[in-house]
Amino acid sequence: MRSPPAPRPWWESGTVYQIYPRSFRDTTGDGVGDLAGIIAKLDHVAGLGVDAIWLSPIFPSPMADFGYDVANYCDVDPLFGDLATFDRLLAEVHARGLKLILDYVPNHSSDQHPWFVDSRSSRDNPRRDWYIWRDLAPDGGPPNNWISDFGGSAWEWDAATGQHYLHAFLKSQPDLNWRNPALRAAMFDVLRFWLDRGVDGFRMDVLWHIVKAEGLPDNPPNPDWTPDRTERDKVIQRYSTDQPEAHAIAAEMRALADSYGARVLIGEIFLPNAAHARWFGTPERPEVHLPFNFQLIENPWDAAVLKRTITEYLASLPPWGWPNWVFGSHDAPRIAARIGEAQARVAAMLLLTIRGTPTLYQGDEIGIGNVPIPPERIRDPQHLRQPTIDIGRDRSRTPMPWDTSSFAGFSTTEPWLPLNPDWPTRNVAAQVDDPQSMLSLYRRLLALRHATPTLSIGEMTMLDAPDGCLAWRRTYEGDSRTILLNLTAADVAIDWQGAVLLSTLDTPATPGKLRANEGLILQ
Repeated sequence: MRSPPAPRPWWESGTVYQIYPRSFRDTTGDGVGDLAGIIAKLDHVAGLGVDAIWLSPIFPSPMADFGYDVANYCDVDPLFGDLATFDRLLAEVHARGLKLILDYVPNHSSDQHPWFVDSRSSRDNPRRDWYIWRDLAPDGGPPNNWISDFGGSAWEWDAATGQHYLHAFLKSQPDLNWRNPALRAAMFDVLRFWLDRGVDGFRMDVLWHIVKAEGLPDNPPNPDWTPDRTERDKVIQRYSTDQPEAHAIAAEMRALADSYGARVLIGEIFLPNAAHARWFGTPERPEVHLPFNFQLIENPWDAAVLKRTITEYLASLPPWGWPNWVFGSHDAPRIAARIGEAQARVAAMLLLTIRGTPTLYQGDEIGIGNVPIPPERIRDPQHLRQPTIDIGRDRSRTPMPWDTSSFAGFSTTEPWLPLNPDWPTRNVAAQVDDPQSMLSLYRRLLALRHATPTLSIGEMTMLDAPDGCLAWRRTYEGDSRTILLNLTAADVAIDWQGAVLLSTLDTPATPGKLRANEGLILQ
């Protein structure tokens, strides 16, 4: 008798919801969100119908890059609470049947981390080699031509010890040296610390950066660079990222995570399809479960482009690889700001019916759009270092508006960033009981996805569709669903068949056409 198939991991059928803790809910009155605020609003998250929460960093930090400059990997910043509050949050998350994923920052620490304080103290300190130090170049300049992702040289001179240290981001974020066995062991101990506490996985920040090429050669110049692009793009990051040795580390991380059972590793990987797919590893030596796929963010909202993008990405995956999709994050302009609210409803249907694990970003479920940030309130260091380029991330990090009380129920005082200007009408309370709201649409989509394995783990076949439209079919164990999306503001003639399970619009679908800005799920 044939044995039953192995159960699928929870994250294949599940949906992840990203929380940016600074901007979710403030319970202390300092204008910054905290862990107690997340606990207070967990019923909203559970009510959406998602399966897991990913928290952006909550660790002790000087906040030069708002938590991505970690000063202690095994504690909670007092701004957010403490370890006891974290344990309570984890218990409350699990009590609701949800998973909790932490942000892990393996490429760099804060310059205030005790490890770097030791490393910087002298050339013969035992932790000197925990970071990447080099002498001046023969011409007296930096060791090579590498450029920080935030602009300027990736090297900072340290007069006290007479060497440069490497920083792929801010100078207050020195890069860790993963070629050093002691540093590597210490960073694995960090993973064990949180896994032992019961977390369900990690989103691994800039994972493809963690190893640099031996000898640190110059990166080649980018012949396609133009002044409207970031300074980083003046060179091709051939030797500063995506080195072969990083894959062995990722495989070791995977083995550790798998030893704890149903844990998930989500790797932040900005690479072309072929290089991106390598981060799945092999069946014998798997690496991350989900190399994050940002192509819905990076490509224009155009049906022909998206059809090609979806097809090529799915074709690039190895047979053992599982796809994933995201169109919002703490680093990207909001989807409703990019394509408008009408199409943001269509985008929600795309994200939640396409084959693969979707990640939602807080606030997208109520359609927060463009949030102007006055110059005097800009906080993003990336924008402040390159103000002539429209790369500001503050606009996606603005506080969640919960209701019509003062400061939108987010805080009792002025929040650290401005609220969306339409918060008196665009907030959770205003949408929760409105059957036509964006929030209600997300809830219906997620409920249908949960109730229909075809929409979560089913196979997917792209279909022909009129210009400006996308169409695909999902199939699973004899069941079939068809998804039709109109990415235009005009009605489109199309002869669809089947019962309408869900439309993104508020009135019944019209046979023989897709209405402007409409998405349909058909049985």
